[in-house]
Amino acid sequence: MTTDPLPRQLARTRCFTLGAPAHPGITADGAAVLFLRSRGGTDPLACLWALDTATGRERLVADPAALGASGGIAAYSTDATGRLAAFALDGTLWLADTASGSLRPLASAEQPVDPRLDPTGRRIAYVSGGVLRVAGADGTGDRALAEPEAEDVGYGLAEHVASEEMHRTRGHWWSPDGTALLVARVDAGALTRLFLADPTDPQHPPRAIRYPLAGTANADVTLWLLGLDGRRTRTEVRWDRAAFEYLTAAGWDDHGPYAAVQSRDQRTVRTLAIGADGDTRVLAERTDPRWVELLPGLPVRTAGGALVDTADLGDTRHLTVNGEPVTPEAMQLRAVVGVEGERVLFTASDEPTETHLWTYEPGSGVQRLSSGPGVHGGVERGGTLVLTTDGRATVLREGRPPLPLTSYTEAPVVTARPELLRLGPRELRANLFLPTGHHPGGTPLPVLLDPYGGPAMQKATTGGAWHEQVSQWFADQGFAVLVVDGRGTPGRGPHWEKTVYGDKAGPALEDQIEGLWETARLRPGVLDLDRVGIRGWSYGGYLAALAVLRRPDVFHAASAGAAPTDWRLYDTHWQERFLGHPDEHPEHYDSGSLIAEAPKLSRPLLLIQGLVDDNVHPAHALRLSSALLAAGRPHEVLPLRATGHRPTDEAVVEHLLRHELEFLRRSLGVG
Repeated sequence: MTTDPLPRQLARTRCFTLGAPAHPGITADGAAVLFLRSRGGTDPLACLWALDTATGRERLVADPAALGASGGIAAYSTDATGRLAAFALDGTLWLADTASGSLRPLASAEQPVDPRLDPTGRRIAYVSGGVLRVAGADGTGDRALAEPEAEDVGYGLAEHVASEEMHRTRGHWWSPDGTALLVARVDAGALTRLFLADPTDPQHPPRAIRYPLAGTANADVTLWLLGLDGRRTRTEVRWDRAAFEYLTAAGWDDHGPYAAVQSRDQRTVRTLAIGADGDTRVLAERTDPRWVELLPGLPVRTAGGALVDTADLGDTRHLTVNGEPVTPEAMQLRAVVGVEGERVLFTASDEPTETHLWTYEPGSGVQRLSSGPGVHGGVERGGTLVLTTDGRATVLREGRPPLPLTSYTEAPVVTARPELLRLGPRELRANLFLPTGHHPGGTPLPVLLDPYGGPAMQKATTGGAWHEQVSQWFADQGFAVLVVDGRGTPGRGPHWEKTVYGDKAGPALEDQIEGLWETARLRPGVLDLDRVGIRGWSYGGYLAALAVLRRPDVFHAASAGAAPTDWRLYDTHWQERFLGHPDEHPEHYDSGSLIAEAPKLSRPLLLIQGLVDDNVHPAHALRLSSALLAAGRPHEVLPLRATGHRPTDEAVVEHLLRHELEFLRRSLGVG
């Protein structure tokens, strides 16, 4: 059987994301839906489109190719009506009238980043070189509003841990009347300086990055109120930053500016109302003996001023309004995706393999908008709902037939056929993939576990994500592929997620083994337990390497990609959430270190590492390899030139899966 088609297709389609509608937004009157989509399943240039909800007709608003750009549109912002849209493209700032179709470039500083239209549509704020700037939507009056006072200072953008770990991707927010901004100032001067170099190009200097290693200093983040009334008013927002050094969320609505701040130990979060003089008052406080979970879209306020947030009560993560839970037990809140009037749109799971779209309104309570298995989401405004389901998007408006947003994604050359299982007393959710056309009663199949298995991600869902095609592809090469979501993965409630506090290794590995044995019991004669491999990426890579180090009696080979090998080399907010501060709990970090366990290796291990990975630094793989060599433990290392945390180069993506396949075949004795 050829091993080429799916790896090549994954590379060509960027894991089936090209040609898919993304980032839907709705005009205030619900008459149009804006979205990004490239022209085909292999076209990397995302265009801005508008769909007329009355006629179903799609119209191209901005085409990067027609504008002479080499890249696509990554994001856009609109005014309050949704008629005007701003975006940056190849170093140029653009403004589009989504109704008339007119499009024009605006004079701006070099390389504008994160342009945001003010709600009235009169001005655009953006960042250039750490400077927060404001320009008129008519193309005039571009000026600096806040300039860095030092080399490592910047205004208007989120720092690393905010964007990576807190769901806060923004650093500036307009007032509703467009006369002022709430702005984050980030001073990264105290952060550790790390370097990334390309060893294949020794004449090119290394790139320095500022990175908050666990237990070290964070960026100093402050908030400022900046006025546009000509007096250049500048007021610092004041809170106890010594006790609450993390800014987890911020915004500005009709009730004024607000923010959420978190303590370094992540056990307390306060939501603050911000006054015109910069003073703050506490609107709400959440505490947890392990950590307070942050969710996308929260906190936020309704039109009437009710505070929408979340609370972990018992074993349920509830949606709360003014501190009162409004969702039932066993429904696990995932995110709030919008508030209109008093109506709250959110995603939640009452079965962990599915995520559904729900609404809450006073008087009518909670109602589900999505149906059927899958991972659902969406946006709603002006009586129009865009429902997203497993990469598809449908526009729904009362009294009118559904309107699908056209997708140009390629159909996968491999059809995934997962069998969803519930395993053992913990009812572990798992997907089992067998070779296409497999019939029971034959020779037992070598086994490949293919997990992520840790916080922040599920793989055993009914959502049909691209990684299911990868698991099926490995199955079609002659493996029984098992994907298990164990303790620590989301969707099962606070107790399930927080079991890994202090130990991110033991419970996760135990659940992979339990899932393997329970599957063998349920499907007798299918799994060859004498030939068991495991592969994974990022935390999944860590879990794969851990498996062959700790349990060589169960796992006989492992492929570990971008694996964190020493938790002290990862960032503050993520690691300290689960393991505490390394100065206070060194045992949590020591017990989870793969480097400390290097002398135990007795099975084949492949380490894969991007050499410019600024998330899991190459030091992780190199230090583990060095420890293995010092202990006399043979292993293999595959360095990926010019590759970050996820490979994007087509040749690398295509051939990497084949390399893993050949390693696993060779190591497990699979013909």
